[in-house]
Amino acid sequence: MRERDDEWTGLMQQAIGGDDEAYHRLLRQVTPVLRAAARRGLARAGQPPDQSEDIVQEILLAVHLKRHTWDVSAPFAPWLFAIARNKLIDALRRRGRRIFVNVDDFAETLADEPAAPQVSAGEVVAQLQTLPQRQREVLQSIAVEASSIKQTAERFAMSEGAVRVALHRALSSLTAKLREQ
Repeated sequence: MRERDDEWTGLMQQAIGGDDEAYHRLLRQVTPVLRAAARRGLARAGQPPDQSEDIVQEILLAVHLKRHTWDVSAPFAPWLFAIARNKLIDALRRRGRRIFVNVDDFAETLADEPAAPQVSAGEVVAQLQTLPQRQREVLQSIAVEASSIKQTAERFAMSEGAVRVALHRALSSLTAKLREQ
């Protein structure tokens, strides 16, 4: 381990001095180590390891762009792994907290679930008529006519936020009314 760190430090010092071949050798040596570290980090976070290549590329790009900030009198590996840790954390934050579950593991359970009660189109239309006019218009524009939030906002002279609120309220109200039946 110490030998590897010394070699990487030497290669980076040569690369900073302008030796392109040393820089390429360094990148070839660190890439598999970074790939393994990214896979381990993703696995520890409960994420699929297939995203590790994107993280490795982000790390290598950061190393390339920030190589001038490395202190040539310091060991290279701690600097590299600090960048790797930060890029992994950034990637996990962008993904948010998601848990991946293979649906095949639950095939029998899902097959046993009772089907949702069927609602006729007539019942939906009847309940739509009970909604306030603006909510009904917004729901019709977005859900039936496939207009965007922006288009709907312009059409009804509303802000996009107001359209989202009206849509949410309409869907919530419609769902509650249909469940009551």
